[in-house]
Amino acid sequence: MNKPLILSILLLAFNFSLNAQDFNSGESPVEEEFTNLIEKSNDYQGFKVVDYNELITLKKNTSEFISKLNDEITTQQNTIDQHQQEISELKSELETTRQNLEKVTAEKDAITFLGVPFSKSGYMSLMWGIITVLIIALVFFIFRFKKGHAQTSEARRNLSATEKEFEVYRTKALEKEQRLGRLLQDERNKASDK
Repeated sequence: MNKPLILSILLLAFNFSLNAQDFNSGESPVEEEFTNLIEKSNDYQGFKVVDYNELITLKKNTSEFISKLNDEITTQQNTIDQHQQEISELKSELETTRQNLEKVTAEKDAITFLGVPFSKSGYMSLMWGIITVLIIALVFFIFRFKKGHAQTSEARRNLSATEKEFEVYRTKALEKEQRLGRLLQDERNKASDK
């Protein structure tokens, strides 16, 4: 009955030894105690005989070590939880900052024209549309001006020609009137001589 107990204790010690090595690169106090216990034990017919009191002390120390490890695991878990909470808060702040950045970028990219906000591309389209309409209006008015100017020039030429014709007519009419006036005077003079 002691054989299986001793064997299981040794296997347990070996397992704790491996776990302790995985947990901490140096030797743990429990591993040292197991090593000391095995070294202090006596050999009897191919078995190790272990002092019961030392075995109970080892069990107590192992329980304490496991309790300390559990406490450390709890502390580490609390630290991990705290870090995860901080990470989630930072992610939330990052998302808020990203949204604010997008809002500021949209406001920066928006241009207000006559109290109406436009995107830069919309503003550029509106401006080019206005410029196009103004150019078309300018071309239309230039065409109308040239047509009006041509009509005015033609009217001035016609007026000048008409004035020349009128001047010629007036001169002829004046000459005719003077001639008729002289004839009339000659006829009066003839009639008064008679």
